[in-house]
Amino acid sequence: MLDAADLPDDITALKAMLIAAQAREVRKDERIERLEKLVAAFKQAAFGRKSETTDPEQFDLALEDLEAAIAAIQAEEEADGPSGKQRSKSRAANRGFLPAHLPRIDEVIEPESLICACGGCLHRIGEDVSERLDVVPVQFRVIVTRRPKYACRACTDGIAQAPAPARLIQAGLPTEATIAHVLVSKYADHLPLYRQAQIMSRQGIDLDRSTLADWVGRAAFELRPVFDALIADLKRSTKLFMDETRAPVLDPGSRKTKTGYFWALARDDRPWGGGAPPGVAFTYAPGRGGLHAERILQGFSGILQVDGYAGYNRLIAPDRVGPDIRLAYCWAHARRKLVEITRNGPAPIAEDGVKRIGELYRIEAHLRGLDPQTRLAARQERSAALVTDMETWLAHHRARVAAKSPLGEALNYIVKYWNGLRLFLTDGRIELDNNSVERTIRPIALNRKNALFAGHDAGAENWAAIASLVETCKLNAVDPQVYLASTLTAIVNGHKQSRIDDLLPWNYPAKV
Repeated sequence: MLDAADLPDDITALKAMLIAAQAREVRKDERIERLEKLVAAFKQAAFGRKSETTDPEQFDLALEDLEAAIAAIQAEEEADGPSGKQRSKSRAANRGFLPAHLPRIDEVIEPESLICACGGCLHRIGEDVSERLDVVPVQFRVIVTRRPKYACRACTDGIAQAPAPARLIQAGLPTEATIAHVLVSKYADHLPLYRQAQIMSRQGIDLDRSTLADWVGRAAFELRPVFDALIADLKRSTKLFMDETRAPVLDPGSRKTKTGYFWALARDDRPWGGGAPPGVAFTYAPGRGGLHAERILQGFSGILQVDGYAGYNRLIAPDRVGPDIRLAYCWAHARRKLVEITRNGPAPIAEDGVKRIGELYRIEAHLRGLDPQTRLAARQERSAALVTDMETWLAHHRARVAAKSPLGEALNYIVKYWNGLRLFLTDGRIELDNNSVERTIRPIALNRKNALFAGHDAGAENWAAIASLVETCKLNAVDPQVYLASTLTAIVNGHKQSRIDDLLPWNYPAKV
């Protein structure tokens, strides 16, 4: 900000300076407005269309840069000082909060003197308190374990010494907490092992990536019984979600990657107030055929909510032998196909279809968290007529639209899965879509982007097992770092296999 003494005496020069300042102010506002429009566009692209083919991390990176640019321009405005022109609306932002469980370090700043100008002593009448978030960088430390040896001076009956504590890595460097840190960094924070090795090297810890890989493999082996117990618990439910996503795996013989798949089996009973804790288990399979879904679901009986992938039809084939499974389909996928058509220009029929499905979602928004009986009664009263009307609407327009056109294919898709789409009218536990399981798959996609591919089928299986425990921790508000450290320690210390269910994430006390 210019001081009055810096202003020119010449009127013409003063006017020129004022005009230039106003032009700069307009340019700043225009730049901020342009950037804010870009932010809105990126958010629409990232969240307006729910699809696992969209890379959320790429949008996040772009948004970070745009929002940083807006902050820089606003900081420039503040540095220039107060202006007569005020922005009509300040940009909304989540400034965060400081949770109560964080340690507080008191810093008291006293005046230079407590003697009043009159010569008397100042006394305290109050205080202003502010809090700021500080950080101590991750610091590795060394646990030195000493086991003193004792002997008797009066005899030679032997030496007394405490036994060495059990370790996950025998004669190795890491504690179980260190191994848990590596697992969470890789499978929750998407940091490949070579990057973790680089981070450690900045503190003078020289470890090969292969050493970290050995830790991960051994931990995955020890955690396998917990993972198996997780899958078994999920399959005892009578209502689950299922979805699959690509898992590129290196094929050592051909020097290329082959396409395997992670199959996600998820439970989330929270929308209807169910008592079972949420969870997700990923299973690696070398393909996408329905036989893999059938193998994973062996022993499960009940409702399975899925998208329209044809491989799931195997589960309801008339000649299938096994427990009964009913497929509930996803309205979000049906709506998505109509939304894609509306993006390409005026499409009254598709827009009407999107509006009709939106009405169902508006009803569901008021039913979230209610018990199944209440949800079912409300659906019969309010949603059933809309679904019946939509069935008539579908028949009317399919007779007038070319079957091979994008609109015709979208309408045929809805009709093909109609019985499973309307199944939510018969059971209050069923959701309108399978977004619950799609959300659990997104971290897999992020890890896949950073790791590019798994090095082997066994590596993909380890990936699936550890990611299952990490994501189930997140669903249950449990810190995966603390959980894995505690669970690995319990396993190393001989936790009984007969009580393996005690080690499932939802049985770990969440830290407040």
